[in-house]
Amino acid sequence: MNAVVAAVLIMLVLSLCRIHVVVALIIGAISGGLVAGMSLETTINAFNTGLGGGATVALSYATLGAFAVAIGKSGLAHALADKALAIVGRQEEGGAATGIRFMIIGLLLAIAISSQNILPIHIAFIPLVVPPLLYVMAKLNMDRRLVACVLTFGLITPYMFLPVGFGGIYLNEILLANVGDNGVDASELNVMSAMALPALGMFIGLLIAVFFSYRGGRGYDMKLIERTERVDVKYSPKTLVMALVAIAVAFVVQLWLGSMILGALAGFVLFNISGVVKWKEADDLFTEGMKMLAMIGFIMIAANGFAEVMRETGEIASLVEGSVAAIGDNKALAALLMLVVGLLITMGIGSSFSTIPIIAALYVPLALQLGFSPLAIVALVGTAGALGDAGSPASDSTLGPTAGLNVDGQHNHIWDTVVPTFLHYNLPLLAFGWLAAMVL
Repeated sequence: MNAVVAAVLIMLVLSLCRIHVVVALIIGAISGGLVAGMSLETTINAFNTGLGGGATVALSYATLGAFAVAIGKSGLAHALADKALAIVGRQEEGGAATGIRFMIIGLLLAIAISSQNILPIHIAFIPLVVPPLLYVMAKLNMDRRLVACVLTFGLITPYMFLPVGFGGIYLNEILLANVGDNGVDASELNVMSAMALPALGMFIGLLIAVFFSYRGGRGYDMKLIERTERVDVKYSPKTLVMALVAIAVAFVVQLWLGSMILGALAGFVLFNISGVVKWKEADDLFTEGMKMLAMIGFIMIAANGFAEVMRETGEIASLVEGSVAAIGDNKALAALLMLVVGLLITMGIGSSFSTIPIIAALYVPLALQLGFSPLAIVALVGTAGALGDAGSPASDSTLGPTAGLNVDGQHNHIWDTVVPTFLHYNLPLLAFGWLAAMVL
């Protein structure tokens, strides 16, 4: 068996068996290296080499977590939750309650989409906004699997369709740049046209989750929620205004310096200066924030080690070459196999942004040889990279929602986030990505 396929399958099976994702990644990486014929020492060295690649991401999440806790201290999220709870309390069961459910879904979706462009803090908003709303959602019997699907849609679809914020990095700096470096003139291509059908597939998956799969209710233990999240937080117009100002400052600094770390630090310092966060509390608050997203940081670091081992095996290329041998001149089969291989690679690595450089060098020459148009090649490579971001145990697009929804221990990462997002997004993305490659 191909070492990459073996490693990804081992990692996924262990995760589905409720083995911690970090442990599953380490065992999967070592297994993949050994299957490829690498020695244990070489495999471990490759894994250790890759760990450094996740350090910047981990530090970014740590500082964003501290900033999120400071915003929580201001009472902004609790003010929002209290307002929603008051509205729920005034409404009777039935149509009115349904309206509140959709209001919460719309609010979370809008914030998630904005986190990729308008306020590019990615998943840092989730531990800030979602936990205070858990009590409200439980009163409405909202299924948290639905919320996970909504959040994951908002974290992925904007970057794979809109060329601003994180989408500007993914579509312009990574996708078009790598396609161009491998022989396609992408200077005149409209990347949004190439990715429109795949994005439509994501949207259809969202509609299925909202209106069919999880429209029914699901009960949760209110006592657990009350113990963990119904903590009184004092807030005033001053603290709420300062929270909005701090968010704006973090946004400006991040755009100016191109650093999420410095943007989050600037916002945190402003909270200190304004008195919303007292100086004597700042150290403990910062540590608490770092702890909040520490697990995600460790998983991202382990995922980088996993990815480095996969690259060192040299079997990513043989995986693609084996697919080519089975394809012949069949464009339809070629497109499907390239997308499936992209799905496997991204689910193992956990990052669409890291997958594109790996697959573009292999896919672009093959697609040119088979006669795909430049626009179809962009759609094919872009979709193959994005496939697996939803549904990967090591992806921040699934880890983020779990971090917010599981604060009371009632939301399982694999079965309540990973499996639902895999079914609702990867399958439609496969179908619509294949369609885009065939019709463009």
